[in-house]
This record gives sequence, C-alpha cells and structure tokens, in this order.
Amino acid sequence: MAELSLAIPKRWQPASVWLLYIAGLAPAAWTFYLGATDQLGADPVKTFELFLGIWTIRFLIATLAVSPARELFGWNYLRYRRALGLLTFHYALMHFTVYMMLDQAMDIQAVVNDVLKRPFIMFGMAGLAMLIPLAVTSNNFSIRRLGNRWIWLHRFVYIIAACGALHFALSTKILDFEQFIYVGLIIALILYRSWRPIARSRKKSPGRQRNRAVASVS
Repeated sequence: MAELSLAIPKRWQPASVWLLYIAGLAPAAWTFYLGATDQLGADPVKTFELFLGIWTIRFLIATLAVSPARELFGWNYLRYRRALGLLTFHYALMHFTVYMMLDQAMDIQAVVNDVLKRPFIMFGMAGLAMLIPLAVTSNNFSIRRLGNRWIWLHRFVYIIAACGALHFALSTKILDFEQFIYVGLIIALILYRSWRPIARSRKKSPGRQRNRAVASVS
C-alpha cells in the first residue's frame, strides 16, 4: 500500500507557520464580527464564550497529537506544534476574557459566587494559569536558557489537558456527541503519553538482555 505523504515543501514551511496563525485566529475574528453585528442569536456572549472554549479544546488536541502522529504514522509536524500551542493559549485567554469582562462584567464577587456554584470553572482557570508559563517560554531563547528544565516545564501540558477535559465535560449536565469525541481524544492522548516510556523501556530490554548474554559468554 502506498504511504500517504503530507509533507510540505521546505521552502514553504516558514510561510505555512504564519498561515496557520492566520487561519487559526480567523474563526475567532469571524465570530467576533457576527457578535458585533448582532448575528449570534439570543445570547451572543454565551455563544461567543462557548465558541472560544471549543476552539481551545480543538487546538489543545491538535498540539498533543503532533508527537503521536510522527511516531505512529511518520507525519512530522513538529514545526507547527509551537503555533498550535500558542493558538491554544490565545483561545483560552480570549475565553477567559469574555467570561470576565462580558459575562461577569469584572465583578469579582460574582465570579467567586459563580465558581462556588459551578466548581468546574476552577479547572478551566487552573488550566489557563498553567498555560501562561508555557506560552511565555515558547521561544528559542527560553529553550536555550532553560535546557532540560524547559522539557520538564512543558510536560505540564498533559495536566493542562486533564484540567481542560474536566472543565469541558463538567460544563454541561449531559455530554453531546462532539464533547464525547473531544474528551475521548484528550484521554487517549494522555494515556498514549503515559504508555510511551513503558514501550520504550520494553524495546530496550531485549537489547540489554542480549548484551548481558554476550558479556557473560565472553
């Protein structure tokens, strides 16, 4: 069977990253326009807030899927992972901003009461708080400066994913089909990340055993 090739020519790759940023922010810009022109239905604030939250989840899943796609299918899109991660942060930040400014009108007491009434909001806020250092350090200078600490820091994305899944799943009493799909994908990606070190360890074990056997014979 012929292997599916999704490679982008090298000379187009830098431009394609910027195209991804533009395409990724286009849904938010278009929906903001619909809201500004009174085309988002009876409750435009809630509709816009929900829309931004769903796109946060979509970009989070896309970010987490980059490594499995390379390891399982040979699709190397590591170049786009930073852009996908930053788009996740921007949508999460816009989702929070709409909630604070338009939904709660910057009324801290109302926010506290809402959190006490709907605890799932805390998972979303925790996820956003943990996204901030990841977004700030998503640059080459931070990678060089932090070294191995950068890798350790960015593993927090899986805890953020768990917070996002809980926030998304608990935001409604009954999950619809789309929510099942997104939450299921996040769980699958977290489980894959947990299983990967075990798989690598098993791959190394036969080699180690052979080396020990050769050493004992010699």
